[in-house]
Amino acid sequence: MEKTFGSMRYNADFDQRVVIYPHDYLWLPSPMQGVERMMLDRIGDEVARATSIVRYAPNSTFSPHSHDGGEEFLVLEGVFADEHYSYPKGSYVRNPIGTSHTPKVGPEGATIFVKLHQFGEQDTEHKIIDTSTGQWFQGMVEGLSVMPLHEFQTEHAALVRWQPNTRFNRHQHWGGEEILVLEGTFYDEQGTYPKGTWLRSPHLSQHAPYTKGDGAVIYVKTGHLG
Repeated sequence: MEKTFGSMRYNADFDQRVVIYPHDYLWLPSPMQGVERMMLDRIGDEVARATSIVRYAPNSTFSPHSHDGGEEFLVLEGVFADEHYSYPKGSYVRNPIGTSHTPKVGPEGATIFVKLHQFGEQDTEHKIIDTSTGQWFQGMVEGLSVMPLHEFQTEHAALVRWQPNTRFNRHQHWGGEEILVLEGTFYDEQGTYPKGTWLRSPHLSQHAPYTKGDGAVIYVKTGHLG
């Protein structure tokens, strides 16, 4: 696993499989007081292509900034806010290239999963989805439900809800796959992934995932790793 914090390259080889468990979290301070980051992958300095979990203390703020490469985030805990909206837990947001905002978090604090500088130039759709009220669709096997979040060219993002003791067929990840376990425990033949685990699997990797008695809800993105 590549970890070179000095040059801000962290898990930067997208041909490598990466698994980060909750007990691996290393919270690093951001330039703003009260805001900490757990880096999942990163290429670049303070302005970077980055995937992170960001934790905002109650009543913390972040400086105004623009999204030169776009911003995608999912609120994991608390309420995230800026001058435009308040985004409670479960909010999925896409801010396209060229948008800007000034995050300001209230007394609840907030934790978000965020991806920066990963938009295609033609991917211009702004989205705010409340996944707590979003529609679930039947998945490809019994026990699987899918809530689509975004599609652009080969990239697909969704929430997937796994009922207990559900199995999915072995499959190949064209363009790679990225997973964040939001609830329960996710499994495949390579390991056990409790809530908070982040997985990134490269182009043409394969696995046969399943759940046991507690089921799982995962954020999953495919087709974006090239």
